[in-house]
Amino acid sequence: MAACFDASLSSSIFFSLLLLIHGSTVPGDPPLKTFIFRVDSFSKPSVFPTHFHWYTSEFAESHKILHVYDTVFHGFSATFTQEQADSVGKHPSVLAVFEDRRRQLHTTRSPQFLGLRNQRGLWSDSDYGSDVIIGVFDTGISPERRSFSDVNLGPIPRRWKGVCQTGTKFTAKNCNRKIVGARFFSKGHEAGANAAGPIIGINDTVEYRSPRDADGHGTHTASTAAGRHAFQASLEGYASGIAKGVAPKARLAVYKVCWKNSGCFDSDILAAFDSAVKDGVDVISISIGGGDGVSTPYYLDPIAIGAYGAASRGIFVSSSAGNDGPNGMSVTNLAPWITTVGAGTIDRNFPAVVIMGNRRKIHGVSLYAGAPLNSTMYPLVYPGKSGELSASLCMESSLDPKIVTGKIVICDRGSSPRVEKGLVVKKAGGVGMILANGISNGEGLVGDAHILPACAVGSVEGDAMKAYASSSGNPTATIAFRGTRIGIKPAPVVASFSARGPNGLNPEILKPDMIAPGVNILAAWTDVVGPTGLDFDTRKTEFNILSGTSMACPHISGAAALLKSAHPDWSPAAVRSAMMTTARITDNRRQPTTEESTGKASTPYDFGAGHVNLGLAMDPGLVYDITNTDYVNFLCSIGYGAKMIQVISRTSVKCPARKPLPENLNYPSIVAVFSSLSKGLSTKSFIRTATNVGAANSVYQAKIEAPKGATVKVKPSKLAFSTAVKKQSFVVAISANYPNLTLGDVGAVFGSLSWSDGKHVVRTPLVVTKLEPL
Repeated sequence: MAACFDASLSSSIFFSLLLLIHGSTVPGDPPLKTFIFRVDSFSKPSVFPTHFHWYTSEFAESHKILHVYDTVFHGFSATFTQEQADSVGKHPSVLAVFEDRRRQLHTTRSPQFLGLRNQRGLWSDSDYGSDVIIGVFDTGISPERRSFSDVNLGPIPRRWKGVCQTGTKFTAKNCNRKIVGARFFSKGHEAGANAAGPIIGINDTVEYRSPRDADGHGTHTASTAAGRHAFQASLEGYASGIAKGVAPKARLAVYKVCWKNSGCFDSDILAAFDSAVKDGVDVISISIGGGDGVSTPYYLDPIAIGAYGAASRGIFVSSSAGNDGPNGMSVTNLAPWITTVGAGTIDRNFPAVVIMGNRRKIHGVSLYAGAPLNSTMYPLVYPGKSGELSASLCMESSLDPKIVTGKIVICDRGSSPRVEKGLVVKKAGGVGMILANGISNGEGLVGDAHILPACAVGSVEGDAMKAYASSSGNPTATIAFRGTRIGIKPAPVVASFSARGPNGLNPEILKPDMIAPGVNILAAWTDVVGPTGLDFDTRKTEFNILSGTSMACPHISGAAALLKSAHPDWSPAAVRSAMMTTARITDNRRQPTTEESTGKASTPYDFGAGHVNLGLAMDPGLVYDITNTDYVNFLCSIGYGAKMIQVISRTSVKCPARKPLPENLNYPSIVAVFSSLSKGLSTKSFIRTATNVGAANSVYQAKIEAPKGATVKVKPSKLAFSTAVKKQSFVVAISANYPNLTLGDVGAVFGSLSWSDGKHVVRTPLVVTKLEPL
């Protein structure tokens, strides 16, 4: 049972606590910070009518409390000094304390690339998701865009309990049958800004104290997930056609938690989870993550905690994997109750060609739509030739106009926004820019709406250009822009920036779960900023083309909306399983999916189960379901005690007497982690339970593709289902001889287990890796 706090706490101790906590700070005092406190809600003394009264009486003055959480999380956030927070943390009813952190956003044709078709399949069977509500946690929304029209939409689902919060340039009329609700959360952001130095808060000259989007990112992700059909859509002529989201009739609930130029704070994100669950959303889309390379334990991660509270109530949560690829172990949002989405390309591109004076042609990409260079050859210069790093990166004030005026400038990618480098070149008098990848980005390219003629090229081609510019006596070049090309092969390709596995917290759980379109995605945009999103860009556009796992995540959010509409009885785990087990691992050449930065074959560490294929996910045959109890047992298996688990689960728990194994979580992937201390042949066994969601009388046969150097056995090798038998369990035994196990460049070998009844193929990735001693 949860410990109860005695209201008759010693008056001397209680007075000291209040004096410490409520004492005011003066100049020279330790700085104030925002902290989030997880409180055992059952400990509230009966003398207090609400938890807020209790918190303000015993923990903090009311003006210091930012948010009170009571749905996905019990507790509050408040501003304290570190010493004050430590004192509150000693209170017997406080289960955990963590400092507020700043998070970052992970920043047309893609629905068809997911396998959706107009007249049949998941779109028609789900009525385009019309009865599903998607909650989007982002920078807000531009409600006037055509993508958010409610024409011909039916009534708002009766279960909706949310509000349309008004504010600067956002009235109740901005909500409709499409945007069914909107809220904004700024208290954590403003407290964080105040604690960071001078009181800057929200800059009212560039932001709105309302759900209105001043950044563009939120409008883009919302319309990617659920935008209505918008004809004659394009970005200045690029990607022209009909723009539409994955679930065009799904309803949108907007939760503005991120603010222009200043990120998103955990305390606000957690408050949004609390509100979204109470409001009645069915899906939560959150293209937000740490991006700091640190894997935070689940009980200290507000996104993981909030997502658990949502998932435990049947709400599907999808999140971006992060943009720190192709580095290994860079994937974020690792909790197994979150669907973690990486990014892949689609079969559309925006080619540009650099023609050098030596007649060599180098192919790249660009979204430049201004006056062309008309084949005029200009002098070519690489400012990094002298070894000056800032000049090679074209950083602000780093270029000498005497060197670059009237020339095309080669800039190395990194350290500053890609489009901002073009501004630096333009200010210094340059007429064009070549943006060259470094080794870390390899050959991965994304298009940008540059403000001067510019083209992005890969690492190998960039090195060739720099060598030409540095060695030739009179290097020259021009850039030709080729517009939009479709039918590009190969596609999909795993984007070079898409974060990679293995899972840095629990390698037994494969992350990312899958990939979805995330490169050069056309979607709605705000009219407040230009397509680059930078202050100097005064262009206006209804649509923009962006890349990032931020763009991939809402594809899966929209997909989940369609699947939940078609199968309202499916749990979030069942929805994810349907997408994972039917995902494709080949491209449009019917060859293994490749990896953009190197061009080599990709692996489940890059794409998880594969690229989502909604044409098959609607009817997966079998699913691997997971209950709340299963997740609690998983937390027990990784060594979390009852108090840690209660921080996440909200209720007291008791772990099984026999400690579970993390690899036995009923996940749609299997990772065998062998210890390097093993001698000779070692075997690991995994238990999975398949639920039949297809024809009642079905028989599935196992097919194994064993990872190289390992042997795999499945018992039983045949699963028979009937009207009475809807679930069947089986054991997968993976054996490997550690000394003879060759794991390759990524430290793992890969295979698969597939169940087939002649119609369905239910595929599970198999990964074999080893854990080195510290």
